[in-house]
Amino acid sequence: MSSVSSSVRRIAATVLAAGVVVGAAALPAAAQDGHHQQRPRVEISRVQADSPGRDDRSNRSLNSEWVEITNTTRDTVNLRGWTLRDSDGNRYRFDNVRLAGRATIRIHTGNGRDTRTDLFQNSRDYIWGNQADTATLRDNRGRTVDTESWGRRHH
Repeated sequence: MSSVSSSVRRIAATVLAAGVVVGAAALPAAAQDGHHQQRPRVEISRVQADSPGRDDRSNRSLNSEWVEITNTTRDTVNLRGWTLRDSDGNRYRFDNVRLAGRATIRIHTGNGRDTRTDLFQNSRDYIWGNQADTATLRDNRGRTVDTESWGRRHH
């Protein structure tokens, strides 16, 4: 009987070893599934929806309302054709804007001269809702890259 029990032990050890190998091989696949949960390459990093002070529609007040977009990678990303929208459908379309790796660009609501770090929507009215809104960043193919919401909207 001892030869039967040693055979059973050998089979059990082989099955356990095979289970460890299969489990180890499946681990990278499971880790890759979680890979999609990482931060986007380009993201909405900050929003100043409610400009400080009185909302008097002055250019200064309008430009104190902004959204920041950050490139989280080391590589430059061309934002040509990308869009930034609010919940009401207001849309800003990026021209030939190259966002360097690890860089941030601020998109202001009012009028101004575009620079490497600041872009202007040239709007004469506020875009972002003080109480609630959603900023949506889409790439040049219309795919949602990132969203940032605040407050609660009641429809």
